[in-house]
Amino acid sequence: MQSAQKLLLITAPFTQLNTPYPATMYLKCFLNTKGYESYQADLGLEVILELFSKKGLSEIFELLEDKHIEISENAFRIHQLQEEYISTIDAVIEFLQNKNPSLAHLICDGSFLPEASRFSNTEDLSWAFGTMGIQDKARHLCTLYLEDLGDFIKETIDPYFGFSRYAERLGSTASSFDELEEQLKLENSLISNKLLELLDQKIKHSQATVVCLSIPFPGNLFASLKCGQFIKENYPHIKVVIGGGYVNTELRSISDSRIFSYLDYISLDDGEAALLSLLQHLQGELDVNSLKRIFVLEKGQVVYKNNKAIADIAQKDTGTPDYEGLLLDRYLSVIELANPMHRLWSDGRWNKLTLAHGCYWGKCSFCDISLDYIKRYEPLTASLICDRMEALIRQTGQNGFHFVDEAAPPNLLRALALEILHRKLIVSWWTNIRFEKHFSSDLAYLLKASGCIAVAGGLEVASDRLLKLMKKGVSLNQVAQVADALTQAGIMVHAYLMYGFPTESEQETIDALEIVRQLFENQVLHSGFWHRFAMTAHSPVGLNPEAYSVKSIGPKFEGFADNDRHHEDSLGAEHDKFSEGLKISLFNYMHGLGLEENLQTWFQFKVPKPSISKNFILHCLSNKEEKYKHVQHIYWIGKEPLVSKQRNGKKEELNFEFFTKKNSFELRFDIDTGLWLEAILTKINLASKSNMNFDEFKQDYAAHVKTSFDKFWSSKQVQTLRSNGLLLL
Repeated sequence: MQSAQKLLLITAPFTQLNTPYPATMYLKCFLNTKGYESYQADLGLEVILELFSKKGLSEIFELLEDKHIEISENAFRIHQLQEEYISTIDAVIEFLQNKNPSLAHLICDGSFLPEASRFSNTEDLSWAFGTMGIQDKARHLCTLYLEDLGDFIKETIDPYFGFSRYAERLGSTASSFDELEEQLKLENSLISNKLLELLDQKIKHSQATVVCLSIPFPGNLFASLKCGQFIKENYPHIKVVIGGGYVNTELRSISDSRIFSYLDYISLDDGEAALLSLLQHLQGELDVNSLKRIFVLEKGQVVYKNNKAIADIAQKDTGTPDYEGLLLDRYLSVIELANPMHRLWSDGRWNKLTLAHGCYWGKCSFCDISLDYIKRYEPLTASLICDRMEALIRQTGQNGFHFVDEAAPPNLLRALALEILHRKLIVSWWTNIRFEKHFSSDLAYLLKASGCIAVAGGLEVASDRLLKLMKKGVSLNQVAQVADALTQAGIMVHAYLMYGFPTESEQETIDALEIVRQLFENQVLHSGFWHRFAMTAHSPVGLNPEAYSVKSIGPKFEGFADNDRHHEDSLGAEHDKFSEGLKISLFNYMHGLGLEENLQTWFQFKVPKPSISKNFILHCLSNKEEKYKHVQHIYWIGKEPLVSKQRNGKKEELNFEFFTKKNSFELRFDIDTGLWLEAILTKINLASKSNMNFDEFKQDYAAHVKTSFDKFWSSKQVQTLRSNGLLLL
């Protein structure tokens, strides 16, 4: 039965240009299962499309004429070229939406796009794109063009602008609501006006009675509150709810009632059960005290309602993410860096899915492991994940998937890859992992065969002492070997890198950079990103800073956000001074540059020499030894071979001809071994969904062949099969 409540689910500016953030799709699919009518909108994308159009740029330049402000030389250049920008903007946007690919030639010849400061390092891009990568090169140049305009908007029109964030500073470490409220009371900017015009259209179209605002990051907070402010002033009958990653981590202790001038409810953690309880309350079916994980305002006080008798919705029952209503053909595929791995975050429209709720490891001391989104681990089955993948392919027409787990469980990835291959799905996918020992060469081969193109994992501090202190559960040796296995299989590898962990010394920071350099030098790492360690209230370090030899020094909680914690590290280095050098060196390494340079090159101050061997990573890779367990299962994921009898002198043999996508090869065996191999490959292929383990494989060999199994297993023929689809998993 259809509910009287109608919901509008909104992602406010700004998050991503290339693909929608998944929160609203997750909620919409769940609401479908409960009979609620809902609409969704990515207002971040729609505001961008309004701004970056002929009409939008004309308004921006006209607005500047009335301001009479001093501007930089770069902004002055853009202002002088305003006609060129206005005349080219619509064509550029269409090109980035994959609607006019032939424009690439004009873009790349250098005569079409107006250029400002972002183009300062484009003299020779042939190293990155070659002579045939014209579409990618044009996409990169168009991205620089947009970034020039973004710089102009930030300098002249709205200092809060950013393509993937808006007014982020106001939401970061906002222990008090004072500054946010002060800014909310000011006159609307051009960007806010466009946002609110679009919001008004969505409300009128949906006839919503409830508006849910997803706030995944600090850069979504201010725009979401502007939306709430507009709704309260113009549609007071509509109930406004906020939730999402920022809310879940920052607002768990909120006591300042002023925020309730802009909204009605604050929802924590998974939204499905909480939102369902709220809708039932609004329909008169539940008392306010029966709400689940909801902050409300009662008699001027912020009160938390959490009816623990209401269970969370099982992941298997949340439904398949629903993209209905989103402008999927209007997202922009941009290329910020000329790096094939790094571009995945900004280029291409990826279907978002989750393999499991929470993290299967859940021990890292820098992570919010005390919170529900990490600590409650609940995996889906490979079969259900594939069902959802097939449903999304039908709905969106896209077969690319980004699994957005904190860390994808290797056993579940194994099962998923086998299921993808069994169903013969044509997909490409990428995800986050831990660099743990289960990612063997065989598993890497399987993942690649199923469509895996890239993984991102936490190398973090690149120091065995600090990895142990942060309870990461991996070693440098292990990271190198796993990254190598993945790379050898043809999977790109990205490393999340951290500096400034408690007690980290200057020597350890420089040694970490040397490890990163060697990983790039040995071509087992494709991309990375350094971030400064941040102590959060819900992590083991934040909950018990003394155990990590740091002292929490604020900020003082003043009723609003409480997550980021400033701290003193008396035993560690002066961490902030390393920031620029680490980032510059990594930028060069990702482009294959500077790998022979002395590390001192990247810093403006004296740094210690690396204390580790220049061949440390090479030594890790050369000492790689994968051990097989007898309980591991054996699979043949190659094609069925052509088998024929051949004579070798007086001896008759069986000849196997195997065909792969790239080549073909032949192997010969004696009759007994050949007949057994022909039969066993049928038993352990994907079609049979075999569960034969290595012990059973050996026993089957012994029952049919008289020669030594160990000799057979170590033979060149078997090693060739092992390199072409005979896998132990």
